[in-house]
Amino acid sequence: MEKSHGKIIAVEGQVVTVEFDSENIPSISDALVLKDDQTFRMEVLISSSESTFYCLAFSPTEKLYRGAEVLNTKSPIQVPVGEGVLGRVVNIFGEPLDGKGEIKAKLTKSIYSEQLLYDDVASHRDFLETGIKALDFFSPVLKGDKIGLFGGAGVGKTILLTEIIHNVVNVSTKRSVVFAGIGERSREGQELYETLLNQKTLPFVSLIFGTMGDNPAIRFKTAFTAATIAEYFRDQADREVLFFIDNIFRFALAGNELSMLLNTIPSEDGYQPTLASEMGAFHERLLSTKKTAITTIEAVYIPNDDILDQGVQSIFPYLDSSVILSRNVYQEGKVPAIDLLESSSSNLNPEVIGADHYETALLAQALLKQSVTLERIVSLVGTSELSSEDRLIYERAKKLKNYMTQSFFVAQAQTGREGKYVPVKTTVSDIKQILNGKYDDFDEDKFLFLGSLEEIKK
Repeated sequence: MEKSHGKIIAVEGQVVTVEFDSENIPSISDALVLKDDQTFRMEVLISSSESTFYCLAFSPTEKLYRGAEVLNTKSPIQVPVGEGVLGRVVNIFGEPLDGKGEIKAKLTKSIYSEQLLYDDVASHRDFLETGIKALDFFSPVLKGDKIGLFGGAGVGKTILLTEIIHNVVNVSTKRSVVFAGIGERSREGQELYETLLNQKTLPFVSLIFGTMGDNPAIRFKTAFTAATIAEYFRDQADREVLFFIDNIFRFALAGNELSMLLNTIPSEDGYQPTLASEMGAFHERLLSTKKTAITTIEAVYIPNDDILDQGVQSIFPYLDSSVILSRNVYQEGKVPAIDLLESSSSNLNPEVIGADHYETALLAQALLKQSVTLERIVSLVGTSELSSEDRLIYERAKKLKNYMTQSFFVAQAQTGREGKYVPVKTTVSDIKQILNGKYDDFDEDKFLFLGSLEEIKK
């Protein structure tokens, strides 16, 4: 197909204004290249008049100048999909970043896909065990769910995400894993790659990176490239997919940066007025079908530890489970630093997880809620002023919190502790014993970083 020509008339940050003649008007999302350097790529974003269009530049714009000619490829960005991208690290164009040579893929797909038909969408009721006690017990995940790991800087979101990848991929290697690194540090991406390589799970994982140092256009589109690769495994390969995102808040932030460059009037909270629709356009692609499921686990950065931030709140409507990581818990040296009362899941009901798990979870939550009031009293007057009944509740709650700590496989080199995988049935049984007072005679410190309670007996 013959390419249409346009010329650059303005450049502002990563937004380039391109003029076309009336006979060669481009379509929204068409990929453009610079005529003199076709490695320089742009994408048509929105029209600014009948013949001029705002375009996103994916490369540094220092080499651009007014009057420079651009070519319209008359196609959105195409990326390779399939088996060839497993075990590889790519950018938003599907180009390799790992130094292992060209991506060998027979098929390419546009990074934008049509929405699934309503009749094709289905929910799945199969429990997805992660082997992480606090997660499986208080925020259980089903196949096809979306789960958010919320936390401020440095409380362990990425390492929790990595541990889930390690545990779930090792349990069943029939799954394909897609990891979208959106706006995070390149160091963390390198550490993740080496961890997956050492744990021998890399061959099942495709990693798509748009790091913190990349421009907002690349960070924003990283999410869509990753979603395209995941959709292929779901629709064409009929394979169960685990989709990991670190960090989805950076996706919202990149959209906000682009909105400011376009001089769009922000909403009252300071974010772009299109924030909700952008979140929807991305999350609604990660749906499960009657054949197979996409399970999405996304880390969510909380700026200034303010969970009411609108960028964070825009993510909640799409989630089935929310895991809140607490700075206070982290400062106590407990890992994972999950706030057991703030975390929640729509799956915490007897029809999904069974009556035994459900009833035990309710009793555990009730115990933890009672202990909150008792902790305030103890901080003022000490445990000596508590009644014998309240002291028992206070001590059991501390043991329960300590039991929920866990040694991670992916952190063995840093902690020196061997990783633990704990089946959910074991977790439920152990917590019932703590609640029933079977371990009242044991010191609370004995419960830290255990696998199961059998280890105390040994």
